[in-house]
Amino acid sequence: MSFKFKVMSVFGTRPEAIKMAPVVLELKNHHTFQPLVTVTAQHRDMLDQVLNLFNIVPDFDLNIMAQNQTLFDITSKALLGLKSVLDQQKPDLILVHGDTTTTFAAALAAFYLHIPVAHVEAGLRTRNKYSPFPEEINRKLTGSLADIHFAPTQIAKDNLLAEGVDQNSIFVTGNTVIDALFMTVKKNFTFADSRLQNIDFKKNRVILVTTHRRENLGEPLRHVYKALKRLINTFNDLLVIFPVHKNPNVRQVVNEELGGVDRVLLIDPLDYEPFANLMARSNLILTDSGGLQEEAPALGVPVLVLRDTTERPEAIAAGTVKLVGTDSDNVFNAANLLLTNEFEYDKMAKAANPYGDGTAARKIVSILEDRFLSLGNS
Repeated sequence: MSFKFKVMSVFGTRPEAIKMAPVVLELKNHHTFQPLVTVTAQHRDMLDQVLNLFNIVPDFDLNIMAQNQTLFDITSKALLGLKSVLDQQKPDLILVHGDTTTTFAAALAAFYLHIPVAHVEAGLRTRNKYSPFPEEINRKLTGSLADIHFAPTQIAKDNLLAEGVDQNSIFVTGNTVIDALFMTVKKNFTFADSRLQNIDFKKNRVILVTTHRRENLGEPLRHVYKALKRLINTFNDLLVIFPVHKNPNVRQVVNEELGGVDRVLLIDPLDYEPFANLMARSNLILTDSGGLQEEAPALGVPVLVLRDTTERPEAIAAGTVKLVGTDSDNVFNAANLLLTNEFEYDKMAKAANPYGDGTAARKIVSILEDRFLSLGNS
């Protein structure tokens, strides 16, 4: 077949890039498609790290990131920049991922130009429009604009059905982050940072910590960090590794509470490859991230979620993660239980991961191929 369907993947942040990379690479293996990649660079350095890791060279780079950018800046720049690219390229389909402002802006731009939209990782919901903010509304609005919905789980599909989405447009595929993870974790990985490379992961139990959510800034984070200090003082073999987000509002509280604390290693944010391999060597993860709730269970690492809500209830139901919020006592008690009770730890660590087996990208591209070929033959 000489004619190829032009499929453009649009993303702008590190998490999107990680989860879209397997799809982009899979598209290149199918002669049905002419794959294109457009990045808004809503995040710059963190995005570039992932692009380099997976050897993805964008066809179009809007490079919109600016210092102290607001949601208004990101939305308007992405929308206007994408108009130019879409007008020029006229793709047959736009692929977007998840819940970023780039995702919503790309879906809206495609809608304005009557270009079909496929939404990867569709259907996640907390039903609280301010938690996570602005991701919950970005995801819902994108779902309203999308023509094809790739739901990672049955619960995500059920959410879409409850909102009136046509069941024939929804496909349960698993989550592409598991694909990316299995492509990245290596048994004998060598860390470039000598502080990480020199850690004896057999002698020390490692808690990996990440925090960045807007709704947790200030006192909620301070409460979490106080709990970490209590844990360090309780367990002599415990080591906390904390890649600290570059947001100065996060860094200030981290330095005030954890700066100089023995056995708390504060480091700069890691590239995806060393971070994934650090996850694989950790005993416990404390995070307010969304993606880690999917990734860590695939590695057999329990996750305590430093949030009051999650758009990933499958993980809660499966027992691979627990919501603990940011109350200092709650965080300490939940971590203390897992560090002292082998049965409770194994119950989480050995629970089946509900997000798939690492073949999501293959399923997504196969579904697209079937749909495009049926359109071409009709």
